[in-house]
Amino acid sequence: MQLVKTSRDSILRPLQIVSGIVERRQTLPILANILIRKQGDDVSFLSTDTEIQITTHAQVGDGNDEGATTVAARKLLDILRSLPESADVTLTLANKKLAVQAGKARFSLQTLAAEDFPTVAPADNYGTKLVLPQKTLRNLFNMVHFAMAQQDIRYYLNGLLLIVDGKSVIAVATDGHRLAFCQAATEQDCPRQEVIIPRKTILELQRLLEESDQPIEIDISGNQIKLGFGETELVSKLVEGKFPDYGRVMPKGYKNNFTIDRETLLRALQRAAIMTSDKFKGVRCIVAPGSLKISSTNADQEEAVEELEIDYGGDSIDIGFNVSYLLDVLNNLKNEQVNIALGDANSSALISVPDNQDFRYVVMPMRI
Repeated sequence: MQLVKTSRDSILRPLQIVSGIVERRQTLPILANILIRKQGDDVSFLSTDTEIQITTHAQVGDGNDEGATTVAARKLLDILRSLPESADVTLTLANKKLAVQAGKARFSLQTLAAEDFPTVAPADNYGTKLVLPQKTLRNLFNMVHFAMAQQDIRYYLNGLLLIVDGKSVIAVATDGHRLAFCQAATEQDCPRQEVIIPRKTILELQRLLEESDQPIEIDISGNQIKLGFGETELVSKLVEGKFPDYGRVMPKGYKNNFTIDRETLLRALQRAAIMTSDKFKGVRCIVAPGSLKISSTNADQEEAVEELEIDYGGDSIDIGFNVSYLLDVLNNLKNEQVNIALGDANSSALISVPDNQDFRYVVMPMRI
């Protein structure tokens, strides 16, 4: 049975969409495969790791018949990438093998039965429904993703807190040492709901979402989130657990603050970071009226010192930070200037954007 007959690019795009979550090493061999299901000219491509599932559709079928199979995702993707861009491709299923043909090139791949493929069951009831422009959700994730924990034993930190509250959508991420907060307004008025989306799901959505006004439909249940955009649907399990109260972490009433050119500060910190080591990423910041002095040293007694002029008339503060945490936020922001608010040497710093309360970043001090 011929499943697909189309141009190489027409089938490569949906395969690239679904193949991102396929792990090279699997406990179940069939999870290294993608499910291809044909219904007339509509062909769906589905992948899952049992936690996340991505489905996309393309009108690339040949004939009116129906059929389904599973085939190794990476091999099929590598074959299609290696073919000329102008190639016409056919996928034919016969004798439990999938034949891939383009011109005089022919490949034969082993398949596994479609009925054995473990798909993620949809939730019985999605209580919250929300529609946003793709670029709005993409921006929310981009502004906070770098603060997510990686492989922390506090599993609820290995993800992103998404809050729907009235006409606001809020994204928060923290690894216990720093916290990023971003919010966006919506036209819909939704009851408050908080869910933790796994790290892998966030990274996958950052890859798939586009900088466009095209809508994304978000459905949230108690243990699952479903996102539909274009011809693609992503379903993900949620992380169970109680996320830290970000409101208590957010500093309030700091009187010592100054605004500085983001690029100038970024370059100075990048130079100071050269003298830090892999084990110790600390930089010392001495804030005094009119100046910000940045310094770093290492075990070889090497040193970097830099002084920047700032418009500041507050208290003198000698404070240390993990330079990576500062570089992460400065690299991620696109604004010309940032505002830095400080309490004392033992208090968190608050980094924000002038005249914009939608983004805030809190970073803990470290002993130097």
